[in-house]
Amino acid sequence: SRFREHTVALFAKHGMTNVGYWTPVENAQRKLVYVLSFPDRAARDASFKAFGNDPEWQAVAKKTEANGPLVAKIESQFLQTVDFSPAVVPSVSETPRVFELRTYTTTPGNLDRLLARFRDHTMGLFVKHGISHFAYWVPQAGQPTADNTLAYLVTHRTQGSAAAAFQSFGQDPAWKAAKEASEKDAGGSLTTPQGVISEFLVATDYSPTR
Repeated sequence: SRFREHTVALFAKHGMTNVGYWTPVENAQRKLVYVLSFPDRAARDASFKAFGNDPEWQAVAKKTEANGPLVAKIESQFLQTVDFSPAVVPSVSETPRVFELRTYTTTPGNLDRLLARFRDHTMGLFVKHGISHFAYWVPQAGQPTADNTLAYLVTHRTQGSAAAAFQSFGQDPAWKAAKEASEKDAGGSLTTPQGVISEFLVATDYSPTR
């Protein structure tokens, strides 16, 4: 409610671009996941400083936390889009869709190989099998996982269609050939064991992307 009624507008007031707000389909951790964009880190820091000093925000925070804090923990990561990512802009689909956040952790020295495989093969094959692109990122330099992480958002009609799409993708001879060639070049898997994490998300009613 605080985001819906106050925070989103205050973010925009202070120069932040609200890209999207989601909650996990299975949300035992009571998470809200959101993406903001900025021209650069300096602009981000200036926007958050102005937001934090805004009397309207201070009054809202005081009122909504009268009975205790609403947030147990905040995790923030600075990301930059990769060269093959679509432009990260808010969008509203005419039909319902579910978002899937996928995070890959690569084996040492293989992030560039993974990115090349996505650029040259995976992106096109996703489209072929009905998986829609939203955004692809790597952590900015200086982030703890900058040298081994790819994170991306794709969309599906339903979780069921997502499972069917990835099953057909995995069986595609073109994918098998690309995977085999890239792993031969690397001398093994490009990702660590359990190095692919998937989380399904649903957009909030106030999200600019839904």
